[in-house]
Amino acid sequence: MTDSSFASPTPVGGESHEPYRPQDEREHGSVATEAGSSAVPAADAGAGEVVARGLDASPAGPETQWQMPPRDLPPVPPEPPVGRVRKRAVAAICVGALALGIVGGAGGAWAYNEWGPSSSSVALPAVGGVSVERPEGSVASIAAAVMPSVVSIEHSSNGNGTVTGTGFVIRADGYILTNNHVVEGAADDTVKVLMSDGTQTDGTVVGTTPEYDLAVVKIDEANLTPLVLGDSDKVVVGDAAIAVGSPLGLDSTVTTGIISALHRPVTAGDGTQAPAYIDAIQTDAAINPGNSGGPLINSAGEVIGINSAIASLGGSSGSQAGSVGLGFAITSNQARRTAEQLIEDGKATFPVIGVLLDQRYTGEGIKVVDDASGVIADGPSAAAGVKPGDIITKIDGRPMTRSDELVVAIRAKAPGDDVVLTVKRGGDERAVTVKLGSSADVNVDGQPAPNPSN
Repeated sequence: MTDSSFASPTPVGGESHEPYRPQDEREHGSVATEAGSSAVPAADAGAGEVVARGLDASPAGPETQWQMPPRDLPPVPPEPPVGRVRKRAVAAICVGALALGIVGGAGGAWAYNEWGPSSSSVALPAVGGVSVERPEGSVASIAAAVMPSVVSIEHSSNGNGTVTGTGFVIRADGYILTNNHVVEGAADDTVKVLMSDGTQTDGTVVGTTPEYDLAVVKIDEANLTPLVLGDSDKVVVGDAAIAVGSPLGLDSTVTTGIISALHRPVTAGDGTQAPAYIDAIQTDAAINPGNSGGPLINSAGEVIGINSAIASLGGSSGSQAGSVGLGFAITSNQARRTAEQLIEDGKATFPVIGVLLDQRYTGEGIKVVDDASGVIADGPSAAAGVKPGDIITKIDGRPMTRSDELVVAIRAKAPGDDVVLTVKRGGDERAVTVKLGSSADVNVDGQPAPNPSN
C-alpha cells in the first residue's frame, strides 16, 4: 500500500475506487462518478481496459495508467430530474391519445356516412330468404281458399241498432247462406253484404226458416266461388274444425279447434218467433257474436256446419256472452236440404211425427200427452200405432231422455224418411216404424203441450 495521493486504493470487496483526476477531465470523461453509472462506450471497452466500478477489475498498481475518453465525444448532458421527465411523458401521451381519438372519430364518422346503413335503417340481420311451407290441408292454406267466399252481413234492426253476422256463398250466381237470426228484422228484407275484397253491395232476403235458424240472401253478382257443403254424417268427434266469420265485427277472422261432440240438442231463439231445434255439432273453435251464419270447415276445406249458437255462463241482463269453448253449428246436410227449399219456395218445411209431448213427465224416456190431443189424428204416429200415454225411450236405437232431444233428432231427418221408435206401454216395450210427415201437412208436431197449471 502506498501513501501517494495519486495511487489507487486497494480494492475492498471487489470494488475499485476512482483515482483523483483534475476537474476538467472529470467533466469530459465517460467514467461515471456515482454508483450505478454507465461504463465507457463499447468501442473503448474492446481492448480489455477496466471500464467502471462494480465490475471485477484487477487491483491497480503504481504503474496503472487511466485511459481518458476521446476528446471529440460530446459532453454528457446532465440527467434531468426523474419526476419532471415522467410528467412531461404522461402529458405528451395524453395529448397524442386525444389527437388520435379526434382524428379516428372523425374518420369513422365519415366512413359510416359513406358506407354504413342509411339513417332510416338499423343494423339488424338481413331478412331471411327461406320460404315457409304451407302444405295442402294446413289451416293457412284452407283459410286462404275459404275466405274469399265468406262475407259479412249487417242491417239496422227496426231501429234497434245494427245487427252484424256472417254468411258464405253457396252458389256462383250470388246466393248466400246465413242464420235466420242474422237477417231477422231487416227493413224491406234488405241487408248490406261486405265481400272479402272490401266491396259492399245490397242483398235481398229470399227465404227464412226460424225452425232451423237458416236464411238465404241473394246479391246481384255472378261468377262467385261457392263453398262445398260436405257430408256432416261422416264427421266424428276429434276431427279438426275451422271457424271463419266476423266476430264482434272483425271480418275474415279464423279460429281453430276440434269437433267436441255430435247430436247436441240446442234450442235457440229470442221468443219473438218459434224456437229453433238444432241437432248440433259442438266445437271448441272460438265462436263469438258475429260468427253466426259463418261456415265451420273440416280439414278438406268443406263446410260441415253453419255456426249458430254458443253456450253462456250467464251474466248481467243485456250483456253478450263471449266464447267459452262451447260453440254449436247446424249440420251441413240439414243446411243443404233447407237452403234448396228456401231458394226454390222462399220457405222450408220440416219433418213431423204427429204427437204432443208431456213436459211435466220426469220418469224414464219421453211421455206422449195422455189424452186425445197427444196423438194427431191421421198423423204419422197414429198410423204407426202410437197411443196417448206411450213413453218413447229410443229413436233409431239411440236413447232419449229429454223432449228436445227427440225433437231435434226428428228435425235432423227429412219428410218421408223412416224412423224406428222404441215405445213402452204399461210393462211392454216394442219398436214401431214411423214414416215422417211434413210440417206442411201436419199442423202440430213435437211441440210442448201447454202446462195445465198455467
